[in-house]
Amino acid sequence: MSRQQRLLLVLALLAAAWLTLKLSGLSTQLFTLAELRALFDGHQGLGLLLFTLLFMAGNLLQIPGWVFLAAAVLALGPMWGGLGTYLAACCACLSSFFVIRWLGADALRAWQNKGRLSRRLFARLDRHPLQSVTLLRLMFQTAPALNVALALSGVPWRSYVLGTVIGLPLPIALYSLFFDRLALWLHLPVPS
Repeated sequence: MSRQQRLLLVLALLAAAWLTLKLSGLSTQLFTLAELRALFDGHQGLGLLLFTLLFMAGNLLQIPGWVFLAAAVLALGPMWGGLGTYLAACCACLSSFFVIRWLGADALRAWQNKGRLSRRLFARLDRHPLQSVTLLRLMFQTAPALNVALALSGVPWRSYVLGTVIGLPLPIALYSLFFDRLALWLHLPVPS
């Protein structure tokens, strides 16, 4: 299968998954905050596992990671919500990389020589893959589009894993504090 065909296959599967989520109504009915809190209170291990699996599915369905982070902060507080989200975000990024890479290989490399900008971007990614992934994680965190682009770019697995693990803690910590302050400002109950 050619790179263009692999890329089209990945795009078609992502569109089908998104359409299924929208048409099924699951995108608006996954969990309420009270249900999420009760799940974590009663079964911390099971709650974290379910949260991680939902984050992984959501990432493949192109749901932004901040949605999961906000829910975790509101359900568990900024510290435990942030730590749970970090674990779930790493799992989500790695699983989406694995699935997209398996389906599309390095399909974006077909555009490597299509212009000066693409040549520069791929050259930078090839010269400094760990630094590139880390900086992209610091700026865009768990953005599903970033996961897809990096998986299809041919970046090495090791650099992707390390860059994700190194680049996610700071933005997750900052967003945890932001959502905690926002909840206080909106008078929402947040565990301490």
